[in-house]
Amino acid sequence: MLLSTVDWIIVAAYLVFSLVIGVWYAKQAGKSSEHFFAAGKNMPWWLLGISMVATTFSTDTPNLVADIVRTQGVAGNWGWWAFLLTGMLTVFVYAQLWKRSGVLTDVEFYELRYSGKSAAFLRGFRAIYLGFIFNIIVMATVSLAAIKIGSVLMGLTPLQTILIAGTVTVIYSSLGGLKSILVTDFFQFFLSLLGGFAAAYYALQHPDVGGLEGLLTNANVIPKLNIFPDFSNASEMIGLLIIPLAVQWWSVYYPGSEPGGGGYIAQRMFAAKNESHSVGAVFFFNAAHFALRPWPWIIVGLASLIVFPDIAAMKEAFPSASGVAANDMAYPAMLTFLPKGLIGLVVASLIAAYMSTISTHLNWGSSYLVNDFYKRFVRPDSSEKELVLAGRISTLVLMIFAGALALMMRSALDNFQILLQIGAGTGLIFILRWFWWRINAASEIAAMIISFLVALYFQFLHSYTPLPEFTSWQELITGVIVTTIGWVLTMYLTHPTKQEKLVEFIKLVKPGGPGWKKVRFKANKEGQTLGETDGWMVPQGILCMVLGTIVIYGTLLSTGYWIYGNLIPAITLTIVTIVSSYLLTISWKKLLKIRS
Repeated sequence: MLLSTVDWIIVAAYLVFSLVIGVWYAKQAGKSSEHFFAAGKNMPWWLLGISMVATTFSTDTPNLVADIVRTQGVAGNWGWWAFLLTGMLTVFVYAQLWKRSGVLTDVEFYELRYSGKSAAFLRGFRAIYLGFIFNIIVMATVSLAAIKIGSVLMGLTPLQTILIAGTVTVIYSSLGGLKSILVTDFFQFFLSLLGGFAAAYYALQHPDVGGLEGLLTNANVIPKLNIFPDFSNASEMIGLLIIPLAVQWWSVYYPGSEPGGGGYIAQRMFAAKNESHSVGAVFFFNAAHFALRPWPWIIVGLASLIVFPDIAAMKEAFPSASGVAANDMAYPAMLTFLPKGLIGLVVASLIAAYMSTISTHLNWGSSYLVNDFYKRFVRPDSSEKELVLAGRISTLVLMIFAGALALMMRSALDNFQILLQIGAGTGLIFILRWFWWRINAASEIAAMIISFLVALYFQFLHSYTPLPEFTSWQELITGVIVTTIGWVLTMYLTHPTKQEKLVEFIKLVKPGGPGWKKVRFKANKEGQTLGETDGWMVPQGILCMVLGTIVIYGTLLSTGYWIYGNLIPAITLTIVTIVSSYLLTISWKKLLKIRS
């Protein structure tokens, strides 16, 4: 056990602080389901944006990055860096549309956009599938990282880690609802940021590493330094860069990076004061998530290649954690070299990261189970007090199942690949359903079921067939193709959404674009006025998306080259970033005029 008395006091103080916030906001959260799940829909952009960043930085995030760096090199991070494209599309196209919809959850959207029993079924099924099954897998993955950190740094058994961290998180989440989560996220963000930079600094100070120069010249590290894959290696180039940037970002449903926005990112948008605050929150989230945080984690991962060159070295150093030892354990292993006092602060930051993500997923998943299943199908006449109680009970149930599943998991990177595969091929629907009338509920149901079955096949059945082994990107592409063919065929073989429902959707959300031309034409023939078709925001929004992507990628990559001391690309990318920022400012102002 590495923590001193001072370290334990710091950790305990943070846990008590989180509980106090939950108790403080309990009365507000208990007013209504809107207060419990959407914080009264009156939150500012900066608090929501910080909360999104804190939530996305989970305990498993630095573990995952360390795993990627050790196995695939720095270039392997394009597997998640590519999701910036999704985020920028949400900022400049979808954030405003989500806020206009006025729903409490993104699952409620289904009966706003689609008609009939299929829409109701989709809402209910999706509430259980995402709120319970998928959500538990995500929380279990996060909890697995907490288990490894607890084993390495605190000498806790997996069960002890889950019981302690899970209990505190459940208490403040169930008492204070989303408002308490947003407030704790605010402090968790800065604590986590401080912890990440401290970990990177002391990783470089390790005598075996020998500072930044020693890191960058070490034989174990040099092969892992390339920010881009080896262009001469076609397989590596396709798997690590081309597939993520060309296919993955728009085709895959992944928590926090859903094409078209969704999940807990949408939940934060619903909680915003207005459309402008919704857009600002998502932009801040993407800028901080992709440009500010990755390099400290990468540095720790690279340093771990020197101190713990293989898994056997970690098992030898931490025999009590040998049962869960894998490359993703390198990050907590490197934290053991922090000085007394600071290690408590960093452990508190990782606990904060864990609690931030888990509390969000508990509240978000509970909102589906309560608003979109219990209230919609079980007790339509339930009172607000009853809905809040149901939310608190479901929060506890979700944590119990997630903790149990976490005890059976082993690797963060494996879980990341599984989650990508489960959502492969569904993303295009989430993008198109706002702008093409023909997308219907049946197509979404088909996409969800097919992608899940394909994921199960590759995970459990593929090895028993005569087909050759697939790489992870080949599995992804196969899932996207099979799922897309399936939902497109289903869409054309089933009835479209009723005209009156489509008209209501256009009037409320005002999506615009040529994809609604047929609905508008029919409505005009019937004497209905749906507003002007001029001023469609999407072309200008896509321009802003491109410029925003260049700005954030430019910041991310130039930071890396400055760290490497590679001045020509560092200076070039810095100039590109500055120029793109100026152009983005101009384009964003034009977009605001179109929206108004």
